[in-house]
Amino acid sequence: MQVCCDLEVDVNGEEVFMVDKKTLASFSKRFGGLFGNSMDNSGNLKVVFHDFPGGAVGFELIARFCYNNGRTQITPASVVLLNCAAQFMEMESDGHRPSLLNQTKKSLDGISFWSWSELLVALKECQDLLLSPSKPSLILDKVLDCVVGRLVSPIVASPYTSSSENSSFQCSCDTRSSYSTRNNSSQVSWWFEDLLFLNIDLIDKVIKLMICQHFDHATITKFLFCYQRSRFVTATPTEKCRIMEVIINLLSLLDRNSLSCKHLFDMFRVASSLENISKHCKSVLDTLIGSQLDQATIDFLLVPPPRKKHYMYDMNLVLRLVNAFQSELNCCSSLVRLRKVASLLDSYLVEVSADSYLTPSKFAALVLLLPDSARESHDRLFQAIDIYLQVHGGICEAEKMRICSALNYAKLSTDALRHLARNSKFPSRIAIQGFINQQSKLENLFEGQKHIDTFSGSISIEESIKENENSDQVLVYAKRVNVPGKAEQLEVQLPGMQFRVTELDKFSGTIHTQIGNIPRTRLSSLGNNARFLPKLCS
Repeated sequence: MQVCCDLEVDVNGEEVFMVDKKTLASFSKRFGGLFGNSMDNSGNLKVVFHDFPGGAVGFELIARFCYNNGRTQITPASVVLLNCAAQFMEMESDGHRPSLLNQTKKSLDGISFWSWSELLVALKECQDLLLSPSKPSLILDKVLDCVVGRLVSPIVASPYTSSSENSSFQCSCDTRSSYSTRNNSSQVSWWFEDLLFLNIDLIDKVIKLMICQHFDHATITKFLFCYQRSRFVTATPTEKCRIMEVIINLLSLLDRNSLSCKHLFDMFRVASSLENISKHCKSVLDTLIGSQLDQATIDFLLVPPPRKKHYMYDMNLVLRLVNAFQSELNCCSSLVRLRKVASLLDSYLVEVSADSYLTPSKFAALVLLLPDSARESHDRLFQAIDIYLQVHGGICEAEKMRICSALNYAKLSTDALRHLARNSKFPSRIAIQGFINQQSKLENLFEGQKHIDTFSGSISIEESIKENENSDQVLVYAKRVNVPGKAEQLEVQLPGMQFRVTELDKFSGTIHTQIGNIPRTRLSSLGNNARFLPKLCS
């Protein structure tokens, strides 16, 4: 029987098919509505498709279905293409003819029996054929549910030993990374490379589905970092921004304890190199890093400044991160974490304090960033301030006072207080306060050693001269700033006080030396009421 070919179909400019319009219209409502009353017209017609799903291959499968009276073989490799083409051609059931759309939906009922490789083939077809993964799609949702279900299941390991021999899917696309996670001994990362071919929109859907099904957050984090490194090899600048923004938003949905501080700083460096990344994503990334700041080391914070900035390092970054850390800090073990960050910040302050471009206001903001309770000792903070004042000798007294207001004298060691009292770079009020606290600490030490009856020692002439010079300097400071009620008292009492401080200082050293020289056996052999004197200095 001669087959009538009265319809010319141009499919996406790829190929032209000559078909019988009645045969196709009997299964396709789109063709039926397109021809309408011209169905009986004997003249040839031409239809041009510009966006037919699957192109010429997809249309050929549709035509074979129609010419075969509604029968065709549906496999995991073809079900997605047939489903998309059937929806495009409106091949729903009318009660009289077989429906290709219904047949593809029915074939999905057995998706749980598909091999892992067959699932990946179907997933790749979804990515290639669905122009907008954000739009609802029954077949995409089913494939994704099954893929994630396989990964979430605790009894599933790498399925490649049982993959179908008919499946030829190889995840060797352009996005395959230079490293092989499949060779990793870990049982939780065997699937990493298999999903690297997915575009960022599908990755977004996959990860959110994993989170909903309580997939391990640490594994998700590792995969996202792996995906970012892999895709950036061939991505355009615009694609890189899109990838980075989606990954950052996904990381913000995960448990903070699953995040690696090192990897987050790596992402920050990459994000900083992208010009068009959104401010919102930068802010989210700051929050993520800040939440893990107690895991950081000083090297992580030494980030180069933005362009056209003359600082040695990005000071604003540290300000943002510490503020983010404090806002994310909870009550549980907060003091321990806070002191870790304080120690980190003090190391950073010592590192940047010699930067000649560091303004007093910026440095003051850094030293005043944490509360007093964050530090057990202020010696490192004092060291940073000391370096800064030496390098920036030209700043005014008010700026110095603001910077020094961060110091807690009770948390400074005796050595630090001695250095502070003698340091002309510090404001006079600060120097006097340091001197008074030094005396107080030494007197407290003396009171604690009342059981020592006597001591003697010699004070060198050179030390005496230095102490006298320091006494004169403190008096000048006191007069200059007109400390209320103190200047006159200091002028009368200072010589005697200074001599006593020196004497106590020497005595403190003697006590520590003598205690260190006492044999342990001698101490253990003494009774509870034992008492002995240190050897007097000659």
